Amino acid sequence: MGHDHSHATATTNRKRLLIAIGIIGTFLLVEVVGALLSGSLSLLADAGHMFSDLTGLIIALVATVIAARPANDRQTYGYQRAEVFAALFNGVVLTVVAVSVTIEGIRRLTETGGPEVQGGTMLLVAVLGLAANIAAMFVLRGGAKNSINMRGAYLEVFGDMLGSIAVIVAAVVIMTTGFEKADAIASLAIAVMIIPRAFSLLRDVVRVLSQAVPADTSVAEIRAHILATKGVVDVHDVHVWAITTGAHVFSAHVVVEPEVLRGDAGGCLLDELSECLEEHFDVAHSTFQLEPAEHAEHEEHSHA
Repeated sequence: MGHDHSHATATTNRKRLLIAIGIIGTFLLVEVVGALLSGSLSLLADAGHMFSDLTGLIIALVATVIAARPANDRQTYGYQRAEVFAALFNGVVLTVVAVSVTIEGIRRLTETGGPEVQGGTMLLVAVLGLAANIAAMFVLRGGAKNSINMRGAYLEVFGDMLGSIAVIVAAVVIMTTGFEKADAIASLAIAVMIIPRAFSLLRDVVRVLSQAVPADTSVAEIRAHILATKGVVDVHDVHVWAITTGAHVFSAHVVVEPEVLRGDAGGCLLDELSECLEEHFDVAHSTFQLEPAEHAEHEEHSHA
């Protein structure tokens, strides 16, 4: 029953993502055409932001499909790492958009007689973009409560909604006062919104690919939990890393009292340690090597 429910949830989330991708993809094209027609840099910046949202939504969709694919002899952890490479691409695209928009925005602010900006076209397209974001958020909201993947997609669209609001404000300023540099100011504001997201994505990618300990995991805490388990004398060679965000892997050598290695005690200890890591540290894959004290001493000499 639980499996059927989770499968139904995954299918519903997939439908939500497909609808959101359709909405955002359509209005991305509208924004690019609107930016070219109106001469608005902030619309183009928002289109770049929206393209990143679209990539993020596609990553989330692919992740729901890939997560269902079983591991094999070639990909022993499955295909979850694909999500990390997609996030790397997204982070690079965002960085390029932010840098390009910043350079062009500063140029338009400092130079006199820049390109004429059509405030009316800009306003119309920005309002449509805002409507698209609100519609996509409404579609994704249901899945955001029970899936970290869907929550990420929801927050991406929410971030882009702020960009659309910045464009609307600039368009209203241009139409009411004729101050066209408001467009360049709005584009710089959008670039400032994009940069933290790009940095966050690239930082997460580097953390995963360098096999660093996940940000929300403390090796000292894990070690303390293991040492507090009955029958454990010491723990060494502790490693924690992630295949992708949220999929943590753990391995350690656990020195145990002699009686643990007799009868069923070893199996019981392994169950206890695995359950502890899954419950307290969200570690799905854990590997423990149980060894007597004399083996650990021998191992230390061989490492030395």
